[in-house]
Amino acid sequence: MITGKNYIGNQLSNSGTTTYKTFNPELNRENDTVFTEANSEEIDNAVNLASEAFKTYRTVSGKRKAEFLNAIADEILALDEELIQTYCSESGLPEGRAKGERGRTVFQLRSFADLVSEGSWIDATIDTAIPDREPLPKSDIRKLNIPLGPVVVFGASNFPLAYSTAGGDTAAALAAGCPVIVKSHPMHAGTGELIASAIIKAAEKTGMPNGVFSNLNSSGIEVGQQLVSHPKVKAVGFTGSIRGGRALLDLAAKREEPIPVFAEMGSINPVILLPKALENNADSLATTYANSITLGTGQFCTNPGLILGIKSNGLTNFIDSLADKIVEINPSCMLHPNIIGAYENNKTKAISQQGITIAANYTKEVQANYATQIVTTVEGKTFLENPTLHQEVFGPYSIVVQCENKEQLEEIISSLEGQLTGTVISDDNEAANYPTIIAALQNRVGRIIFNGVPTGVEVCPSMVHGGPYPASTDSRFTAVGVNSIKRWVRPFSYQDWANNLLPDELKNENPLQILRSVNGILTKEQVI
Repeated sequence: MITGKNYIGNQLSNSGTTTYKTFNPELNRENDTVFTEANSEEIDNAVNLASEAFKTYRTVSGKRKAEFLNAIADEILALDEELIQTYCSESGLPEGRAKGERGRTVFQLRSFADLVSEGSWIDATIDTAIPDREPLPKSDIRKLNIPLGPVVVFGASNFPLAYSTAGGDTAAALAAGCPVIVKSHPMHAGTGELIASAIIKAAEKTGMPNGVFSNLNSSGIEVGQQLVSHPKVKAVGFTGSIRGGRALLDLAAKREEPIPVFAEMGSINPVILLPKALENNADSLATTYANSITLGTGQFCTNPGLILGIKSNGLTNFIDSLADKIVEINPSCMLHPNIIGAYENNKTKAISQQGITIAANYTKEVQANYATQIVTTVEGKTFLENPTLHQEVFGPYSIVVQCENKEQLEEIISSLEGQLTGTVISDDNEAANYPTIIAALQNRVGRIIFNGVPTGVEVCPSMVHGGPYPASTDSRFTAVGVNSIKRWVRPFSYQDWANNLLPDELKNENPLQILRSVNGILTKEQVI
């Protein structure tokens, strides 16, 4: 049952005075539950509890953390239809999407459980002593990863489950040994509270310390600002706009003790259409990209907002076919009136730029909060000269840039800001003839797709969901997959410590049987 309250550790609280409701965009009306925004006292209590819990939780074994993470997954599934119905009522997204995202959330939690249960992720590295080395003896030095401390996670507007309360950031931080305080997204506060209740139940069932998790409501920015500024918070996870992520990054940098902000932000995900591929497959590519642009009403961070090709009959045929096919797709509901309001404003700004031609525009009447798709096109020279055209329009919008030649195509790619993805559409071995194009794209993105679409992010160890700024604030890390745990730890070395005082991961006998680097060799063997 949803109460509209904050979880401060395992206690529900609503001592604040500011209230708000979530919104059902499909019905175009507010939902019934009244939520209370966390006040300064509740924020302080949640952070202090997390800081105290860290003293214990940081020492919890991988096996026990795995039990906790699996228990969270079980409790989420136990929420059953109440969760699905609440998700849909707060997002306007269909039931199938809700169930799919729930499955992804559960899978992420279980993947981290497997990772920490096995234990080798800790990156144990041992360099044994050489006491008789000349001219100086060598010490025994052993390294592993240790958790940073309490982490603040901001829920994302477009993924109420997979990138929110128990999403990838939370799962990774808990797996690393960091307590988590979630700043719930106001658009799906009810969904967030249900998930928070599941995490608290799992924590209690598996004996985790009170304060290992809290969930705070907020309709504005003040709660998030106070959390990021709190001296006991040690890191931040964020998925959202460039403006929001950059504000948090700047705020964290101004602290007396600056802390890392791992933000995954805006991206227009350039798609490169090579000439032979267009010559032979313009129509089928248009079908594929009409579906990709409108998927989820364009509300994915990997939406293909920029399509690049060299002028040719094939590119003209693609634009014409894309224009025909995209208006045949029925519009769908956006997440919130604020989201569609921003879409309409940004779309209007984009199409008002000089040199823009509208190739396709869905003009039939739609119900409230439904977004109409649009495709525009522009000359390469105009695109290069106007940075406004490089900005994300969050929604079912894409711009096709017609380049004069491959040199201009490369110049445009190099002029782009950092992106999450890039895509190359090639016929046979055509891409081999464009090495500088591929190299330029690699320098701008975190992941390159070959002959596919960028929409869809597989949860697996080799996935990189990140990229050069402003796609993310630190391109060295991914926000998806088990390797995202590396954001919430730091390397730590022990020098010349007695074996019995070392953590199990670094002891000579290797009691956890994890894979370790010993004098440069990966092994599970004991140190002799």
